[in-house]
Amino acid sequence: MMEIKNKIEVPVLEISQPIGKFYIGIMTAKELFDISYADMRRIEGELDRYVGIQRSLSKSRVSEISSFVKSIDATFPTSVVLAVNGECAVFDADTRILTISEGIDLETGEKIPINESASILDGQHRVEGLRAAGADDFQVPVSIFVDADIADQAYIFATVNLAQTKVNKSLVYDLLDYSKSRSPQKSAHDIVVALDRFEKSPFYKLIKRLGAATPGREGETLAQATVVNGIIPLISKNPELDRYELAKKRRISPETDRYEETPLRRLWIDEKDGEIAKIFIEYFNAVKSKWPTAWSSREKGHILARTNGFRAFMRLFKNIYLKEKPVSNTTDPIIQESVFLNYFNKSTLQDQDFNSSNFAPGTSGETALYRKLREDLGV
Repeated sequence: MMEIKNKIEVPVLEISQPIGKFYIGIMTAKELFDISYADMRRIEGELDRYVGIQRSLSKSRVSEISSFVKSIDATFPTSVVLAVNGECAVFDADTRILTISEGIDLETGEKIPINESASILDGQHRVEGLRAAGADDFQVPVSIFVDADIADQAYIFATVNLAQTKVNKSLVYDLLDYSKSRSPQKSAHDIVVALDRFEKSPFYKLIKRLGAATPGREGETLAQATVVNGIIPLISKNPELDRYELAKKRRISPETDRYEETPLRRLWIDEKDGEIAKIFIEYFNAVKSKWPTAWSSREKGHILARTNGFRAFMRLFKNIYLKEKPVSNTTDPIIQESVFLNYFNKSTLQDQDFNSSNFAPGTSGETALYRKLREDLGV
């Protein structure tokens, strides 16, 4: 077996479309194998669970492509579409090089090996056909989406495959419907996009939608997927089941007996996504007011407006919200910034305390910050 590279540099063009930024470039088949090997062995991944399908590989199709690759006129003019983890990608705007390498999962602190850095949204049969043919040097056009959350991935997959006769059209239309219709994942996605675009939001231009971190650029410190994953547990304990039931036009349960687990669920069921967004604007504006320097800092090691800080405060949110709203109240669900600020003013933490020395990367630092805040605030 050939050695897997620990870094791949891809010459790319940056494309900006309504969905966000992505990159078009050229990779060798071997480079594709290196970054997507794990995904191909585990083809039933997150996207498949989300959309409720199995994108199983056809051995006959792989064999046909393998034979075709060996022919004198072999060509694959259309792009293989990749979703790359944002912690594994850095784009240099000056050289137009997108570097894909191993990274660190900011939520767990664990290493992301390079062969788990990319997921293939479209083109897995081509990649496996090239692998079977041993065509390591075959050049392949690629479209690379960085930090696409699962709703984006589903939409991209459906859009790409809509024009392809080899994919069952009813499946694709169902998938498009899934990506557009209500679900916990889609609602959280839309809320996060709104938080990033609204000028009075504390998250204005703070959330990285699609695109890689650009050296020397300040601003975007939170991956969209991180914020989405922080919201979903507050509205659903089983988002895949909720999505499925809604797609089938069935009524879903408000689960009032589980209010303490999912305090924003009733709002979501009543389609008050805008109210949910307002709640988070008030909450995090209070965070920003209490610790303005820490919130605005983009220096390395400062954690408040980054993954660890965000996740700790999202855990704390439930404690405060339930104390203020011990029972579900959809007619008056919003807690004002001043109320949240009264809680935060009890904290002994200063701006300079929000650093990775005090609160280490990963779940240990997140938990330590959460516990410190709970102790100070008495919630």
